[in-house]
Amino acid sequence: MYDTILVPTDGSDQSDAALDHALELSGPHDSEVHILYVADTNRDSLTVQGGSVVDALEREGGRIVSEAADRAAAGTDVVEEVLTGDPVGTILDYAESVDADVVVMGTHGRRGLDRVLLGSTTERVVRLSPIPVVTIQPEE
Repeated sequence: MYDTILVPTDGSDQSDAALDHALELSGPHDSEVHILYVADTNRDSLTVQGGSVVDALEREGGRIVSEAADRAAAGTDVVEEVLTGDPVGTILDYAESVDADVVVMGTHGRRGLDRVLLGSTTERVVRLSPIPVVTIQPEE
């Protein structure tokens, strides 16, 4: 049913809950799980370190993706990816490029005016994705 599962992550508890669910889904289907971190190019994150420019978000993304991949059971086929760009567009483009069958994302539980003013990456991916998106809200 699911050959390829995409899990965008930002290292939050919500993303961890989504990863747990994706890993549970992958077991019976022997799915490949893609763990994606998008370094948001809309945020200023460039720093100079040792005379070279290092993107702090990309570095942080590498750490987050690596830690997430370490949580997968032995034998689970995991692909780690860190990309830059607008999170929504990058997630949708990546899902298409790997022919993902489903995207599994955590929610942030925003309600009311915050959700309207701030928007939500998950909400926009749900609205724009041509493939199914499963949203997971972590237990309190």
